[in-house]
Amino acid sequence: MSAPVVEHGSTKNAETLASQISDWLKDRLDQSGAATYVLALSGGIDSAVVCGLAVRGVGTERVLGVLMPSASNPDDAVQAAKVSTAFGVKTLTVDLTSLAQTLYATMPTEAALDSLGVLPGGETGDGACRQLAVANVRPRLRMTTLYYVANLVHGIVVGTGNKSEAMIGYFTKYGDGGVDLLPIIDLYKHEVRAVAAQIGVPQSVIDRPPSAGLWQGQTDEDEIGLTYAQLDEALAAIESGDVSGIDRSVLDRVQSLHRGSAHKRASIPVFLQ
Repeated sequence: MSAPVVEHGSTKNAETLASQISDWLKDRLDQSGAATYVLALSGGIDSAVVCGLAVRGVGTERVLGVLMPSASNPDDAVQAAKVSTAFGVKTLTVDLTSLAQTLYATMPTEAALDSLGVLPGGETGDGACRQLAVANVRPRLRMTTLYYVANLVHGIVVGTGNKSEAMIGYFTKYGDGGVDLLPIIDLYKHEVRAVAAQIGVPQSVIDRPPSAGLWQGQTDEDEIGLTYAQLDEALAAIESGDVSGIDRSVLDRVQSLHRGSAHKRASIPVFLQ
């Protein structure tokens, strides 16, 4: 029996969600005239769910998983292989390690930028700024790789972002946010977990601590500063208009992240004469 999940204050069956998204993916690919869905297969739960739903919708022959290690945790490839086996999809590995290192070595240093007088005051040698700049390179290289492969196979790049992360901007602009379709973007993380269990995502993938693979040892919850349970509860409360049951510190954190990432969810501002 399928477990119920809470969505927008109502109960929706995980199997119903899976079927609706799979049907939507089939319709979108049919309408596009493209041959294949191309997606990053990271070894995490989100990409596993999208992979499984895509296979349900269009079949194994029309889904291609791309593994893109870049000095990554070796377990990523192990778990991604379990996902590809579980759903019967072909995979391609493109190792981005040397490409990322070359790009890092080519980029200007803070000292070079400071000599031009373009750094804000006091930011010379700011480790946090450099860590963010370096971390965002990998998702953007992955995006470029996915579109390169998609062009070759007449494919469409399908994204793996979920609602919990999108609402606080926990994704890289023009990185993992640079895709053609977002099938689970209206699912909170707990809904993704329910669908994962329903469609047969390997348990070791479901149980893994979520990580964007930005650096060794990085986990989503550590970086966000909240558990996904706290995040989902706060976001659902904000959406319902009743935040009375949410811890003030949690609410402040979520609202701050949401405000600060508004530019990631908005259309690009354009001047119209």
